[in-house]
Amino acid sequence: GFLPALLALALYALLPILRNAVTAQANLDPGVIEAADGVGMSAWQKLRLVEAPLAAPFVMAGIRTAAVWTIGAATLSTTIGQQSLGDPIFAGLQTQNWALVLAGCLASAGLALSADLLLGLIERGFAQRRRALWLGGMGAVLVGIAAALAAQFAPALRGDARDTVVIGAKSFSEQYVLARLIGQRLEDAGYAVEYRDGLGSAVVHSAVTTGAIDIAIDYTGTLWTNQMGREDNPGREAMYEAIVAWKRDTSEARVLGRLGFENAYAFTMREDRARELDVRSLADLARVAPRLTVGGDPEFFERPEWVAVREAYGLDFARQRNFSPTFMYNALRSGGADVISAYTSDGRIAADRLVVLEDPREALPSYDALILLSPEAQADPRLVAALEPLLGAIDVAAMREANFAVDREADKRSPAEAARELARAIGR
Repeated sequence: GFLPALLALALYALLPILRNAVTAQANLDPGVIEAADGVGMSAWQKLRLVEAPLAAPFVMAGIRTAAVWTIGAATLSTTIGQQSLGDPIFAGLQTQNWALVLAGCLASAGLALSADLLLGLIERGFAQRRRALWLGGMGAVLVGIAAALAAQFAPALRGDARDTVVIGAKSFSEQYVLARLIGQRLEDAGYAVEYRDGLGSAVVHSAVTTGAIDIAIDYTGTLWTNQMGREDNPGREAMYEAIVAWKRDTSEARVLGRLGFENAYAFTMREDRARELDVRSLADLARVAPRLTVGGDPEFFERPEWVAVREAYGLDFARQRNFSPTFMYNALRSGGADVISAYTSDGRIAADRLVVLEDPREALPSYDALILLSPEAQADPRLVAALEPLLGAIDVAAMREANFAVDREADKRSPAEAARELARAIGR
């Protein structure tokens, strides 16, 4: 959200400002200070009339550096649910929409250059003792800050703010599509909708539990292992019932229900590579793993599921590489990875002729997709009624087709377009 992002960026910006301030103080001409003392200036007069004007160019140079650094770093705030210019960059990378990536990069670069230009005007105004110059630059900076704050807080000040539903999505195509599917239904029901894309699993769960977002799509296996800390595998139905009871007992958030399909983690290989190495299961994979490179999204390698799989089969790979979910498949095609942690509802598994390795020891849990509602959302009967027709309505074949429509290289669909096609396919 806004406050964590602001605090992190403020701390990030301190170093160049403090460093330049210390440098300015250390490089003040002792002769000038002596002269100020000689004419009888007080400490305040000396600071205001001598030291501050001499140090100002150094401090402003630090502020300019900090501003450019911070604007670049601010794009990362997308991952903690704060809207920023990183939104189109992350979304474009995931869906391979390079125009969106370029737009986000150009907007960030343009903002950084504009900020540097305005702060440069202030710096020159201080250096040349031109009051109009630094006042004009400072006024423009303040106008820019006011505009940014207005954009941030205006929705909360509107009279219809209570009817604005915030939908969170993790950083892969399926989440983008399902978020738009839900959003389109809510718009038809008269709600205004905002999206928070590119969130991590822990951030999504925390946000919907506290009400920072209203709706999220999550998976039973993710909640079971990462949020509940469970290591056993009681079976699909027992796991779902336990999760529903856990949410009911530990928070006011609610599990609305399952969407009807499972998107499980699965280790996959190219068909020719699996045949060459005679690998059909994770047990077979353990035999050749010391010669192979495994690829996965960064979150997976920090999750309990990865630890469970390694321990269950004794997997020890020669190399481990992190990719965004989209680029995992490209790496597998190009030979950048020999095996990846894929998603079973991903249409690229069939399109790329990939082999899904069996998990005979059931180290990985089931991953039924379900809808989570915040305390406020679950208490809104109109919202619940709008979403209930989706429960049990989406089979894995329909979800694969929608995902592939976004991920394929030719005739791509945007997540919103894929969501509309999915709605038609399931009759909703």
